[in-house]
Amino acid sequence: MTETVLARLAELKTMAVPDLKTSWRNLFATEPPPYNRRFLESRLAYRIQELAYGGLKPQTIERPKALGEQLDGGNIAVRRIRGDDRPIAGTRLIREWQGIEQTVTVLADGYEWQGRPYQSLSSVARAITGTRWNGWVFFGLKNQRGRAQ
Repeated sequence: MTETVLARLAELKTMAVPDLKTSWRNLFATEPPPYNRRFLESRLAYRIQELAYGGLKPQTIERPKALGEQLDGGNIAVRRIRGDDRPIAGTRLIREWQGIEQTVTVLADGYEWQGRPYQSLSSVARAITGTRWNGWVFFGLKNQRGRAQ
């Protein structure tokens, strides 16, 4: 059984996107979301393993809920509010610009690009492009209308 699961996981990397969407329909019995290939591959890989080996134990599912209740006293509205919109420290933002992949690391107090610290994503985008950009738009965190994506 393990060999079959591993073969199916390896096959995901070689499948065309329409085939990934067909697999999604077969494994989830729903229409696939309009997300990129990487998203489809990762969710399909999880689903294949979940069906083969079983899903998460109920205790594992309940643990984050219990931790959340400890932090917010059981008030779900508080739990859903983030302190800021900034990506979590350690997140890597990747953008291809003029054929070169640019990687920015989110720090606790700013951003790092090519080993140098920056205070804002806009300053990183300006360093990369040489022109003024909204950093959130440049890195795909918000669309042109300012809405989070």
